Amino acid sequence: MIKWAGWLITLCGIAHTIGALTVEKAARHAGTWFSGGLWEEELSELSPAGGAYFLSLDSFGVPLTLVGLTVLWLERRGIAPPMFIAWILGAWTLLDAVVLPFTPWPLFVIAVVLLATGIRRAKAAS
Repeated sequence: MIKWAGWLITLCGIAHTIGALTVEKAARHAGTWFSGGLWEEELSELSPAGGAYFLSLDSFGVPLTLVGLTVLWLERRGIAPPMFIAWILGAWTLLDAVVLPFTPWPLFVIAVVLLATGIRRAKAAS
């Protein structure tokens, strides 16, 4: 269960980042990003290039991929991830479901349930 959760979390993080760069065409603003074009930008008044940056490279996609890969790394070594990972992902998923109901939050519900159940089973077996 932990392995499935880790793969699901990793896949969602990668898909979000790559999808934002390609499908949402955020990568077309890369010239602005790497030329200092965002240095003077106000967060409350994002330009299209700033919004594209925060949707893609500076979004939750990269850290979510890291969380998923960490869960997989721990699972491969026979170490149960700490339950706080499931709790925090669960709280974040509920917030996402309320604020943006048309996002893939149901996938995260599945990942959180798999992760929490797998952690509980691993703790009970040890």
